[in-house]
Amino acid sequence: MTATASRGPSGDAAPASAGQAPARRGRAGRPARARRSGRPGRSAGAVTGRGGIVILFGLGLTGALAARWLDLELLAGLGFVAGCALAALTTRPADLLTLTVSPPLVFFVLTVVAETLTTLGQESLLRGVLVGVLTSLATGAPWLYGGSALVVLIAIPRGLPEQVRDLRRRLAGSRILQEDENADPVRWEESPRRTPPPHHGEVD
Repeated sequence: MTATASRGPSGDAAPASAGQAPARRGRAGRPARARRSGRPGRSAGAVTGRGGIVILFGLGLTGALAARWLDLELLAGLGFVAGCALAALTTRPADLLTLTVSPPLVFFVLTVVAETLTTLGQESLLRGVLVGVLTSLATGAPWLYGGSALVVLIAIPRGLPEQVRDLRRRLAGSRILQEDENADPVRWEESPRRTPPPHHGEVD
């Protein structure tokens, strides 16, 4: 009876402790899994530099087409500035440097596309596109400057200075490597010098 009683409590205690251990591991593992799942979620919400350029081009082109069809030039500028802001907010920090230099080129391309689409069907297509592009670039210059400045202002607190410093370090490193290669070129035409055999004294 004594042996049975001693085994009983120990047998009941072992499953209880085994049942508590997984529960503790489960509670401890939930925050870790939540943290691990949260990190990719934040990075997945950001787009690449190309994605930011597409966002900027899409909103800018939509505003430019609406401005020409509705005869309201204000829509072209508002669409471009809105595209700049949205692209700067959604582009991942590693590609902000690419995005900050793209607004002038994107503005020019979307202006050409918008003028081409709205001039189709006219007698002189090339002349109409050329005149429309020059006029739109002249009237949209303030919007271009404002959108470009807005991209920089939004990108600075999101990590743009770090990207600029990293680019400078990489350029400095490549320049140092190039200087080292130019300072010590390999001369294949020179043959290695032959060392004369050691001179032994005469043996009597």
